[in-house]
Amino acid sequence: MSNLQYNRMSGLEKAAILLLCLGETATAAVFRELSPTDVRTLTRVMMGIEHIPAELASEVMMEFQNAQKKNPGMFIKSHEFIRRALAETGDERSEQIYQEVISGVETRPLETIATMQPRMVASLLEGEHPQTLALILSTQKSDHTSKVLKYLPDGLAADVMYRIARIEKVAPEVLAQIEEALMREIGGIVSKEQQEVGGVDKVVDILGRMEKGSDRAILDSIESQDPDLAESIRKKMFTFSDLVNIDNRAMQMILREINNDTLTMALKTAPEDLKNKIFSNISNRAAEMIQEDLEAMGPVRLSDVEAMQQTIVKLALKLEEEGQIVIPGRGAGDVLV
Repeated sequence: MSNLQYNRMSGLEKAAILLLCLGETATAAVFRELSPTDVRTLTRVMMGIEHIPAELASEVMMEFQNAQKKNPGMFIKSHEFIRRALAETGDERSEQIYQEVISGVETRPLETIATMQPRMVASLLEGEHPQTLALILSTQKSDHTSKVLKYLPDGLAADVMYRIARIEKVAPEVLAQIEEALMREIGGIVSKEQQEVGGVDKVVDILGRMEKGSDRAILDSIESQDPDLAESIRKKMFTFSDLVNIDNRAMQMILREINNDTLTMALKTAPEDLKNKIFSNISNRAAEMIQEDLEAMGPVRLSDVEAMQQTIVKLALKLEEEGQIVIPGRGAGDVLV
């Protein structure tokens, strides 16, 4: 390889060649001092190298030696040193002190958003693209996000929730771009690894903390864009098994609207506590007939059972929306008196 080619090599490529020249023992010692991300990055480059010309190996080693001469001393990991030193004091507050020191060194905009008033966050982010807003809010705790959404226009809130539901993982460069945009306001932090944010579970958690009516409007809007996604969210928001938590009056109102064939099919995979709850809210004769039908019922498709269960769940949610029943745990402000 010519000098021109060598001069055009990246530092990462030179580091990979250097480690290959130093041997396995020295490389292992270096790897122990690197983060898993850096190790993976280096090894990928090393795996692509099959032959190192003697001239190239000599130039890499010479540059390394010259760098050592120009930068005598030692490199230290100050964060780890401080953490271990504080721990050695035996003070129970050492970890707290360390975190306070670190938070003073690094400004974390996404963490700062978590401490801001929801109205202020909404005002700060309202002008952002809905996808950017979705990415930011999906990194926050569900309770905080639900409060921020209250201060966004209804259409925007629904769009954001739809986008959160479609998120699975976020690449580091995407978060970096978002944090760069927030830098002027609240500092920055860039993750080295992909972060789990958003998704259906996140949306379910957020909607479950919102006031009744608000969650329904958002879910209806999502359904207009993606019925299958809305159905996935509904299934997780309130399941058939959750019916065991409602009071007897509400259970009786639901059962009055369901025929025995639908109820029997729905109970095929129901837990025993829910079966007992339902049987205690219908006549003894009806309970006996359903139990006999269940015992005589042969194998059935799980999808058929789930369809009947969803029919009952949708009825329960409809009655709740109409104010006829109360489903415990639905909405952050629910207080039963």
